[in-house]
Amino acid sequence: MIVLGLSGAVNHDASAALYIDGKLVAAAEEERFLRDKHAKGKMPYEATKFCLEQAGIRPDQIDIVAFPYAEIGLKSPARWHYAKRHWYAPDRALTALFSGNRRYWRNHRNVMKLLDDLGIGAKRVKFVPVEHHLAHASSAYHLSGFKEKTAIIGIDGKGEYATTFFGYGENGKIHKIKEFYDPDSLGGVYGALTEYLGFEMLDGEFKVMGMAPYGDPKRFDFSRLIEYKDGEFKVNTKLVNVVGTRRFKKNGKGYFFSPELIEWLGPMREGDEKDEPYIDYAASIQDLLEKTALKLIDFYLGDIIKETGKIAYAGGVALNVKLNQRIIAMPGVKELFVQPAASDAGTAIGAASYASQLAGVPVEKMEHVYLGPAYTTEQCIEACEQYEQPVKWRRMANVTAETAKILADGNPVSWFQGHMEFGPRALGNRSILGSPSHPGVADRINAQIKYRERWRPFCPSMLDTIAPEILQTDHPSPYMTFTFDVAESWKSRIPEVVHEDGTARAQIVTKATNPRYYSLLQEMEKLTGNGVVLNTSLNRRGEPMVCSPTDALNMFFGSDLEYLVMEDILITKDDHQPI
Repeated sequence: MIVLGLSGAVNHDASAALYIDGKLVAAAEEERFLRDKHAKGKMPYEATKFCLEQAGIRPDQIDIVAFPYAEIGLKSPARWHYAKRHWYAPDRALTALFSGNRRYWRNHRNVMKLLDDLGIGAKRVKFVPVEHHLAHASSAYHLSGFKEKTAIIGIDGKGEYATTFFGYGENGKIHKIKEFYDPDSLGGVYGALTEYLGFEMLDGEFKVMGMAPYGDPKRFDFSRLIEYKDGEFKVNTKLVNVVGTRRFKKNGKGYFFSPELIEWLGPMREGDEKDEPYIDYAASIQDLLEKTALKLIDFYLGDIIKETGKIAYAGGVALNVKLNQRIIAMPGVKELFVQPAASDAGTAIGAASYASQLAGVPVEKMEHVYLGPAYTTEQCIEACEQYEQPVKWRRMANVTAETAKILADGNPVSWFQGHMEFGPRALGNRSILGSPSHPGVADRINAQIKYRERWRPFCPSMLDTIAPEILQTDHPSPYMTFTFDVAESWKSRIPEVVHEDGTARAQIVTKATNPRYYSLLQEMEKLTGNGVVLNTSLNRRGEPMVCSPTDALNMFFGSDLEYLVMEDILITKDDHQPI
């Protein structure tokens, strides 16, 4: 049975994923092909074409198409809650009550058009709409590999109306315990403060999280933003998560916070510096998110966690690695699985896995996210020969040993290998690498290569043999979805990947999932004594992660990078060819 999952339901992060008989064989995000970050307003045409090509199947062989957006009936409390809470914007309230499925039918038309345009056949194939938060839940639970009763968390901005999901999985079935509805959204509050702090929603939340450790969460009391009592929470829409006339407007743009927030906290932050009081605001919103989420998780899922200790988690807020560290530390938690593509891109996987399960074909545990395009050495050479300017390249006799030598000498390297990662994290196939023991390499990458804020932290990729010693835990971490406290004995050994608060967002690399990257780490261990590299995504500020060899060359020549390793070839900008 062949199931195609598509995302892009809420106007961003379009993607496609393909299951064949319960095995995830391909997945990719549309932004990587279009070179347009988040691919806002797009449907996953190129991503779908890739999935079909990767699997070697014809469009008319697809049995089921699943989409993470469903009709929400008038009897649902979701629409009535939304209308009641948006009384101050009657156009929104009335639309929810009388045209609540308008976005569903717009999505439906777009999907049907894609199916016909690509030869899949809208009338031929079975179409399965899946509620947005059920898709998130499935992407976490069904791919976790957990066999025990599993607590399920879904927290994001919003789907159809739901913003927060608590439930459990048992014997392959997902059971809903509690949902919260827009505008009562933890992700929405964090997103509104992301905008206030001068970053773009959907992209800048990572920056707020990275800024937070520099501030003092006790300096300002943000409790007025969210009212929590006995398992219920309510967002203060006089300040955040606002629509219509309540929005603060500047230069013709409306924001998801009100003028009253400006009156309280002062003007929006501008520029790239980590300045006061904004670092304290970042710390305060991070603290409020953590405290509220942990209370809700304990209230609705505490008994299940104590019973089995297993949690599966997805939704955009699941990419908040600081919160995830706090969840792991909750009493009774044995293992937390966070879907690596936790944001809306991952709902393509979630919708497809949910539809496969419904059809009686269980899906396999997710073992890796190397699910995108791959290119041979010959294709990389061809890209060099056809590039718009001369490219100096040579074949490498020992790729990992030679690359490790360049890194150990203090040079950043762009590293293009194998299948592109699915999700927002570079995990060793589309990465910029550096030696974490070499002073200043992080500042150099931020300022001269990625062109981003100098205070942004970097992550370590490390050998599985040394990870328990560095991270002081044996909790799995293959996808950079958690932070851990770094052991004191290692902080001075790898200072370029230890954040301000003494933590690191780590990727633990195994030989089975990425043998070439593992070999590179082993070579680094021989040269430096540390089987660790600094790892960040192969892209510049505001751009999607690199997909193709030509993308990698554009990135290389558009920055101060000096070394690019693509499969078996080394590309340089000068006459120096390291051995």
